[in-house]
Amino acid sequence: MVKRKVGALEKVEADLASLQYRCRRDPSSYQEDFQNQWNQYETYRELFLTNPTTTDDSGVVSLRELIDFVAHCADCFPTITAQFPDQLIQLLTLHHEELDMELRDKIVGSLVLLRNKDVIDSSTLLNTLFPILVTTSSKSLRQLLFSKILSDLRASNTKGTNHRLNRTIQTVLYNLLTSDRESPKGIWAVKITRELWKRQIWTDAKAVEIMKEASLSENEKVIVGGVRFFLGGDKEREEAAEDSSDGESDIDMAKLRHQAGINKKSKKKGRELKKAAATVKKKERKKNAPHPLNFSALHLLHDPQGFAETLFSKHCQNSKSKLPLESKLQVLNLVSRLVGLHKLTVIALYSYFLKFLTPRQASVTSFLACLAQATHNLVPPDVLEPLVQKIANEFVSEAAASEVAAAGLNAIREICARQPLAMNDTLLQDLVMYRKSKDKGVVMAARGLLSLYREVGADLLKKRDRGKDAAIGITTGTIKERRFGEEDAGDLQGLELLAQWKEEERRKKREAMGLPAELGTDEEEEDEAEDWKNWDVESDSSDDSEGWINVESDGEDINISDSEDEKPRPAKKTKLDTAEGDAEKENKSKSEEPDSAAAAKSIPKLLTTTIMTPADLAKLRELQAAQQLKSNMPSAKRRAALANAHYDDAITAESIEAPALLGKKKTKEEKIAMAKGDREEHHQSTTAKRKEKKAAEGKSTTNKEKARKKNFLMTLGKAKGKQKRSLVDVRRTLKGHIDRQKRGGKRGNAGR
Repeated sequence: MVKRKVGALEKVEADLASLQYRCRRDPSSYQEDFQNQWNQYETYRELFLTNPTTTDDSGVVSLRELIDFVAHCADCFPTITAQFPDQLIQLLTLHHEELDMELRDKIVGSLVLLRNKDVIDSSTLLNTLFPILVTTSSKSLRQLLFSKILSDLRASNTKGTNHRLNRTIQTVLYNLLTSDRESPKGIWAVKITRELWKRQIWTDAKAVEIMKEASLSENEKVIVGGVRFFLGGDKEREEAAEDSSDGESDIDMAKLRHQAGINKKSKKKGRELKKAAATVKKKERKKNAPHPLNFSALHLLHDPQGFAETLFSKHCQNSKSKLPLESKLQVLNLVSRLVGLHKLTVIALYSYFLKFLTPRQASVTSFLACLAQATHNLVPPDVLEPLVQKIANEFVSEAAASEVAAAGLNAIREICARQPLAMNDTLLQDLVMYRKSKDKGVVMAARGLLSLYREVGADLLKKRDRGKDAAIGITTGTIKERRFGEEDAGDLQGLELLAQWKEEERRKKREAMGLPAELGTDEEEEDEAEDWKNWDVESDSSDDSEGWINVESDGEDINISDSEDEKPRPAKKTKLDTAEGDAEKENKSKSEEPDSAAAAKSIPKLLTTTIMTPADLAKLRELQAAQQLKSNMPSAKRRAALANAHYDDAITAESIEAPALLGKKKTKEEKIAMAKGDREEHHQSTTAKRKEKKAAEGKSTTNKEKARKKNFLMTLGKAKGKQKRSLVDVRRTLKGHIDRQKRGGKRGNAGR
């Protein structure tokens, strides 16, 4: 009986599939047949609504097959199936808990099919599926609805951004989070937003506001989801973009053309070749397209100051917060990232760290990393000094373990790199002395702190510790004590190199003209040029950069004196005058301070007094490239790392623990694994690698290589015949070979 029933159901499915094909091919001819199936569907639906929990398998299966049939043909008979979408929506919304799993999945798939056929719009589909997603208790149904919602949103934004639909869904997700902050339903808003952000479908500030509200929720899962989005969402987006670009199959057009010329020609091969060429062109256009401006989620926040304060007070300072230590550390990491990136002022944050800065604290390196992240140059030094002092007292001592001391020194260096004024000279001298320790990790950490203050605060070091460059800078006055809140003036990178290059070019031109190497004013150059009566050199000297005239300002002469009669222009200095001038410099050092300030601003003068030509910009790029190449040398990497420290880069616990790993002794197995790490596991000769590369490219071997692999018995007769040849036969064979080589082979196509 069971076999007969299964056979009848299979026959019904086959008949419906055949009828579906005919209805789609010729709807007008099969309208009556479709009407009969529609009437049957209505009958089964009414029977099911009277008893949704029925166990009649035949009725459920028949209803499922009829729903699938009507959904595939709904666009061909719009008047008959006008109420079909509403009936499916009602059936799924009211009875999704009682429905059979296969019938329920078929209804969801039919609604998606109707959306793909434009029978219903995306708003109707999403407004139907999303309320069921956040209320159903079925795990399989949640997974199905989540995938369908994401697929529909991706499809709706494929050709262009559907702003109206995106705003509607974003408003729904935002209201879901703000209506009930204790409900776990908000986790679906987090999952949908994070997935769409990862796929670069939602990249606006509205999506960031949704995740902001998730971070301020009161449910632990929702909070962790929102915080992790801000800490790692941008990295996920970059990795997804790289995977999508790497995942595209690389098509070798040369290989395909080669195979098309060798293999049998057919229309199918031609279509494949044409399709591959179109794919390659599409990839090239995508590669050459301008890169989209993907702003970080941390930069798209409307009120980072208020968000950081609320997040810190609600989840960290609040004694009623029930977050575990791991989740609280993630929240603290986000707060510190916001403070360091936007240079916010949250004074209570630094006093909060005091109770956690002990070596016995669990995950103490994470707390140290968060403290370093939250430091910037606008944090008052008085707030940071107790923290630095406590780290030095708790971590850096003779009784502490080497790993603890190295981590403490490294944390202090990271803090002082962002706010050098947090250190005093007495403590700095004590910490620098640890460079004479016996542990390698402690030595490296102490040397790192010493190198930092040679760059940012050499005046706090003793003379013997300052180094040559810092000592010369303090003596000449180029290195000065930095004040709180002082910012470096913005400048074009590499402009000083261009100024030095221009000055060197002018000096070479003057030497070529026979003039003194010292540069004077424009009037001096013109007078000297007239005396030498060299008008060609004069015309060249006025042209400094390929046809563009460099107009220099006389502002320095105006600043020196109010009238030319009071201070006449001095003549060339003799040795006696030079000695007198040196004595006057010693007596008038204070009066020359404004001149030194003006000299410090001489580089921006090139931008304000000279028009930058295309040749100048090209030379500037060349000098920048040379400087970058020089900065990559090992001797300059340390200084470049200090200068290029950016607040966008996060500090992790591993970076704090890094110096401690240097002093850790490795086992024999670890040393062997490290030695073998750079070696190739599969050793091959050059010839083998070449053959493998040719085989991968689809290229064949030469006749000589094929002859080597031929069976010996197949070549035995030819070898015996060669041994019996006379000298005349050998000569004839060699002569024929030479003739064939001259005329280009057997075909004789050398001259073609």
